[in-house]
Amino acid sequence: MAQRAAIVTGASSGIGLAIAEMLGEEGYGVTVAARRPDKLEAAADGLRAKGHDVQHIAGNLGDEETIAGVVKAHDERFGRCDVLVNNAGVGMGETVDELSTKKIDIQLATNLRSIFLFYREAMAMLRRAGEEHRNALVVNTSSISGIRGEAWLSVYSATKHGVVGFTQAMNKELGTAGIKNTALCPGFVDTPMTDFVKEHVPAETMIQPADIAGAVRYLLHTTPGCVIPEIRFEQPGGTLNLP
Repeated sequence: MAQRAAIVTGASSGIGLAIAEMLGEEGYGVTVAARRPDKLEAAADGLRAKGHDVQHIAGNLGDEETIAGVVKAHDERFGRCDVLVNNAGVGMGETVDELSTKKIDIQLATNLRSIFLFYREAMAMLRRAGEEHRNALVVNTSSISGIRGEAWLSVYSATKHGVVGFTQAMNKELGTAGIKNTALCPGFVDTPMTDFVKEHVPAETMIQPADIAGAVRYLLHTTPGCVIPEIRFEQPGGTLNLP
């Protein structure tokens, strides 16, 4: 049984997978969760092939029952949660004239509501970890759009602003419990989620998933007296504003 354990959502590729691999390298037992079963299983198999202690659970991470099931399965397998990485997210671009209720609801559920629910469900384990070593950690993936709103990505920007605000609130609420919270705010990262813009921003010029994972590795090794509420990642010269 791993001495420390973590949950990572949105871990079938990109940022989540890079963070899950880093946590495995750091000796954590890891539960990875994502929406697509086939893609997640392939990612988990790759992690296990590298010697990491991993279980995988597929499902809609905007769904309350799925979230509760992920946390329950993690508790049954590892018995503790020292790190929670709320990384699952979705972006759907629309002009405000054409906003569709379905796309609004999907982004609210996956990008924001799910974070509230993962905190709630994992809180007992996080509090035990915080009491034990005063260095439990929750990492919430926001976006540079959570710092400054983006046209066409208005709903996405609103949800990511919410992630930053909730992270700040959690540091005030949970600081005395030994639970630290950090919002990650990257510009374009070379993942499948940014394929739509790669004709304008070549993949090789983007932030890399390894950059994000490296920042989370740093957070793992900060002392209990050091809280980093957010980290911004930008490309040289700033981030392209979409039309």
